[in-house]
Amino acid sequence: MVDTLTSIRVFRQVVESGSFASAADRLDLSPAMVSKHVMQVEKRLGVRLLNRNSRTLSLTDPGKIYFERCKTILDDLEQTELELSAQGNAPRGILRVTCPSWLATLRGAEMLATFRDRYPEILLDVSYEDRYIDLVEEGYDLALRVTDSPDSLSAGLIARPLAQVPWRVTGSRQYLKRKGIPKSPQDLASHDCIAVASSSSWVLHGPDGKFEVPIPGVLRYRTSTGLAHAAAAGIGLAPIPANYLDEPAFKDVLVPVLTEYAFRETTIYLVYVSRRYVPLKLRAFIEFLLEYFPALPSVKRKSAR
Repeated sequence: MVDTLTSIRVFRQVVESGSFASAADRLDLSPAMVSKHVMQVEKRLGVRLLNRNSRTLSLTDPGKIYFERCKTILDDLEQTELELSAQGNAPRGILRVTCPSWLATLRGAEMLATFRDRYPEILLDVSYEDRYIDLVEEGYDLALRVTDSPDSLSAGLIARPLAQVPWRVTGSRQYLKRKGIPKSPQDLASHDCIAVASSSSWVLHGPDGKFEVPIPGVLRYRTSTGLAHAAAAGIGLAPIPANYLDEPAFKDVLVPVLTEYAFRETTIYLVYVSRRYVPLKLRAFIEFLLEYFPALPSVKRKSAR
């Protein structure tokens, strides 16, 4: 006898996968068994739910109605099971997080250590990568994404503004002693500058407006960590996130210049997949970050809009 609830789940997977073969792979069933489940649902309802041939698969009008109702029922059931299983339990499990590389700092590690002390049954699996990862396809629970353009964040995801981080043009004490301190954006023309990727100019915002200044690049980096280390080595001036200036490795080495001019101001966003029920482990991490970030030096909290 074919189980009705299982048949409903199989029908949903067939529609979402786009074929019986793909659904069979995802459900670890044979294509014949998948077909049997769908036919059982159609026989019980007395209506045809799918138009299908050897190449295409589409929903009939009754099938569209039934599919939407099935999704609601199965989502409600999943939410109820998760809520009941979570009652009285501490957050636990593996939490996969992706962050930009410039958050891989000592203070970032101290933040994770604080979280670990508070939630010892959660195993954080953190990946530091300077690319936008597909959370669903690559199996991540949450991303910390840094951008000055919210429109660049992926559609269909929850994006909560967490904090603002300004960027500052900096140089090592050694370099500034050798080359002098720039007094205006125009002075950058006589300095060695470490470029961000392939940029050939910097845009600075100051009391007199916006300046786009061509820079004599002597080195290029595509990561913020690389920029900071290159500046600390005395190679030239570099724009870095202001929170780096409080890092022990750079605190007594790097000096911000042109402090009345902002190179860039970015916002850190918490990004995660939209869902009706947020697992306890993910909810715990989100609440922790919202609490922790305002306490970080050089970082100011940005209120949600």
